[in-house]
Amino acid sequence: MLLVPRLYFFSLDASAKMSVKAFELVPAVERDLLMGDKARINIECIECCGKQLYVGTNDCFIHHFLLDEVTSSKGKLTYFAQKLLHKYLGLKKPVSELRAASALQRLIMLCDGILFLVDMVSLETVPSGGGAKIRGVTAFCVNENPVDGDPFCVEMAVLSSKRRTVQIYTVNKDRVQLVKEVNTPEQPCAVSLDGYFLCLALSTQYMILNYNTGASQDLFPYNSEERTPIVKRISREEFLLAAPGGLGMFANSEGVSQRAPVNWSESVIGAAVCFPYVVALDENFITIHSMLDQQLKQTLSFRDGHILQDFEGKVILASTKAVYVLVPLPLERQIQDLLASHRVEEALILTEGAQRNIPKDRFQILYKRILQQAGFIQFSQLQFHEAKDHFRKGHLDVRELISLYPLLLPASSSFTRCHPPLHEFADLNHLAQGDPEKVLRCKKFLISYLGEVRSTEVVNGCREDVDTALLKLYAEQDHASLLDLLASDNACVLADSVPWLEKYHKYFALGLLYHCNGQDSAALQMWTRVVDGDLQDHTRSDLYEYIVDFLCSASNLDLVWKFADWALHKDPTIGVHIFTKRIASKVQAELNPDDVINYLGKHSQALLLYLEHLVLERRIKKEKFHTHLAVLYLERVLLLLKSPTDEEQLTNARERLQAMLRESSLYRVQFLLGKIENCEQLLLERATLHGKLEEHDKALHILVHKLRDFPSAEAYCLWAASSRDAASRQQIFHLLLQVYLGKPQMAPDGCNGGEMEMAAVDLLNRHGEAFDAVRVLKILPDGWSLQLLKPFVGRAIRASMHACRTSQIAVGLARSENLQLLHDRLKERKKPIVISEKKGCHLCHNTFSEPDVVCLPGGVPVHTHCGAQRIRDSPTKRQLTNSSNHT
Repeated sequence: MLLVPRLYFFSLDASAKMSVKAFELVPAVERDLLMGDKARINIECIECCGKQLYVGTNDCFIHHFLLDEVTSSKGKLTYFAQKLLHKYLGLKKPVSELRAASALQRLIMLCDGILFLVDMVSLETVPSGGGAKIRGVTAFCVNENPVDGDPFCVEMAVLSSKRRTVQIYTVNKDRVQLVKEVNTPEQPCAVSLDGYFLCLALSTQYMILNYNTGASQDLFPYNSEERTPIVKRISREEFLLAAPGGLGMFANSEGVSQRAPVNWSESVIGAAVCFPYVVALDENFITIHSMLDQQLKQTLSFRDGHILQDFEGKVILASTKAVYVLVPLPLERQIQDLLASHRVEEALILTEGAQRNIPKDRFQILYKRILQQAGFIQFSQLQFHEAKDHFRKGHLDVRELISLYPLLLPASSSFTRCHPPLHEFADLNHLAQGDPEKVLRCKKFLISYLGEVRSTEVVNGCREDVDTALLKLYAEQDHASLLDLLASDNACVLADSVPWLEKYHKYFALGLLYHCNGQDSAALQMWTRVVDGDLQDHTRSDLYEYIVDFLCSASNLDLVWKFADWALHKDPTIGVHIFTKRIASKVQAELNPDDVINYLGKHSQALLLYLEHLVLERRIKKEKFHTHLAVLYLERVLLLLKSPTDEEQLTNARERLQAMLRESSLYRVQFLLGKIENCEQLLLERATLHGKLEEHDKALHILVHKLRDFPSAEAYCLWAASSRDAASRQQIFHLLLQVYLGKPQMAPDGCNGGEMEMAAVDLLNRHGEAFDAVRVLKILPDGWSLQLLKPFVGRAIRASMHACRTSQIAVGLARSENLQLLHDRLKERKKPIVISEKKGCHLCHNTFSEPDVVCLPGGVPVHTHCGAQRIRDSPTKRQLTNSSNHT
């Protein structure tokens, strides 16, 4: 797989804008301490192992220093170097490379092409026995991820100046042993080793080589004659390479780049990684790029630098005359610097990237705080979506946000802002700098945010503060969700909320708040004042109806009685719903109808409606309710009769009275009849009352002779005959027929005998089935034409024939059933009765010793004497059946 660096170019101009102070350059070994007044001595290589610092020079000396870290009272880190020893190696050539093998107390040194071991303490060369010296070496590296598990054995890769090979050695305390030698397609000039994987810089390209399997992977080309290659192991099976075009490329053991490259200088001579940064050294500068976003973060001037190495996380640089340590600033300080510059995304990226270097518990605390700070920065920039996301991820105490808004937190709240503060703003006015549009947008955001989190665990422990703040915002902004908040389970603080709702004339909402706090009386007083016009609030145009519904469901009966009078005075037709729509339940106490009727005595219209509810809707079967309702109907009709009024209104009132009189059977008939006995305008009602008393003759007399209303007379018969047997029906209809056929002098005034006869004919022809035809024919006048009664006679004949035939069918069916029963009986009698000595008598329970038995109905055998005794004892003399069947 070939890595293509040209795909990853970045603009230096863009990078330059992303600066942050991530490191400080601190002197470690000054020139005077290293070389005194010897001007020609130059540093060639360095090695650091813990506090032990080793410096190789061009005069073939090795210098050993003890490097102590000293932190000042202000937190500034400095280094104090103490020279312990220096040693001349005797080869008269510069010391090219140094590597420490601390477990072996050895230094691996390369000088004049010879690789040999030196004691770390005495700096004495280890005797060359056991192959401790290797000649013709151009470069080497130590395997920091050795495949051999022996802690007292060091693995290293060696490049030879004479062969295209890489040799793998193991180093023990006093000997060096060749383990493997692998060939390369070109002469290697730089190497890094991790496990079995070699990352090589050849003459024209970089490659990955597995020395165990021999598998290789070409990476990308470069020209070794133009610049010195860089091959640096940065983590397990991952390497950093200097690529063409001034790029720092990352490659893993599979030859894949899983990170974007960094854009450094074309003349880079050294590189190191101090996560999450890549440090590069060129002729004049130290550049620091982030591995997380590949941006240039810092540039330090550093002239004459030619060595850059990292030792167990410590980055050390050297010029030709002195040694320096590149000290990273604490990540938290870097993050805070980024946040102070409002570079939120960079701060978050750096925080997330630092996770592997910080203990988990501490990182969680740090990360949450950074998210909260980032949220406030984006909030101040009106980036509300991003701010909300960071607040929620950072588990922000929502009161930190509410406290920015003056007066939103209740006075009883014990909240204090965290220290150090998450932001720099005193309050919302400070943040908005007096911009009312910005203030409004911030308030709308808070409404949205609080609405989302109030039902989550975010508000645990501070529900009162959140709900009270939300109520105040809703009231101030005239938000539609104010009522939803108060209608739901809420924890609004009453003392803080009342003046706020009054300030913005939210009296209906204030009533709901009183209700939520168990102060229903205060709620109703507030609402009634709004309905009466004492207070102005247009939240609900149907507030009166709402109050009535509220009283319908109120469990406090004292409250119902207290405000019912007000509601009935406003509108009795709606106010009576307090009583008619009230449903008894475990919560609502049931009202005694007698108490309600007494209470409604001064509200006649409401009383009428309530009695209709009891009688017509609830169907309560109590005489006093039915009588009371009928009396109210009657009084209403009598009142309308006495005063000139709309005829339609009177008609409707009479219809309601007549329906009540017809349909109810529970009222006191005589009482009502006494009230209208002398009222000639209510004859129809009197007829109905006579009918209730079974005084049908009087009723029909009124209808026929006084009202001369033949249709009403027929309707009366139908009503009076309903739900009665056939004989009673015939009696009522015959009674009307007799009234029609009475003597001519009995005809009503203004009505001749012919009209009465025609009424009789119509009655017979329309309701012929209700009459006894034979009886009718006997009383009809002799002069009537048969043609006149043809419909009646025809219907009577058909009915008679139908009855006759139906009777015949019934007789035939009965005979058939009787024959079937006789047949079944004969079949039963022909069956044998089986007895044995093991079978017992059903009456005395003794066994049978003789074959003579008798049977009870159903074929049950018993002894003859038992059967005879049963007949003597039985008052009905049950019949027994003799049987001569034998077993």
